[in-house]
Amino acid sequence: MQVTIDVEQLRSEVQDKYAGVALTPEGGFHFHTGQHLVEILDYPKEAVSRLPESAVESFAGVGNIWALGPIEPGWTVVDIGSGAGLDSLIAAGKVGPSGHVIGIDMTDEMLAKARKNAETLGYSHVEYRKGLAEALPVEDASVDLVISNGVINLVPGKDSAYRELFRVLRPGGRAYIADVVI
Repeated sequence: MQVTIDVEQLRSEVQDKYAGVALTPEGGFHFHTGQHLVEILDYPKEAVSRLPESAVESFAGVGNIWALGPIEPGWTVVDIGSGAGLDSLIAAGKVGPSGHVIGIDMTDEMLAKARKNAETLGYSHVEYRKGLAEALPVEDASVDLVISNGVINLVPGKDSAYRELFRVLRPGGRAYIADVVI
């Protein structure tokens, strides 16, 4: 049986849901968020404690990507579906000022929150770009590590998202993905 989805409607519904997570993180959602979630997922306490509360309160990932492998100073990292910036800001702390982190999100409210969080931390080596997982606004073969936490399951074009992920990775680059399978 072929299932047809309205891609624009799906994106709109995802944007609306995550705008709500950005603007009213204490709201009731059908998924865990915030400090409670970082504790459930056993995120590195030291890294999380350095972040602004506004980065933590809107976190809605599904796994601890930092348990998947190392991240080195000087790396370039792309965070697909960066939200309010929790994972991208942790990455920025790990890559240091000689590295570069690019957060990609399609939700204006999350992007605004993430930019403010990076500014609060004085992280000039972090930037946030509006975009889709299926069309990353990043140059070919320019990234050492792609991270994504609970996002690809929400993307209608999963094949396109994975093609984009591999397009932006340098030869030998890595991807740390936590997600759910539907």
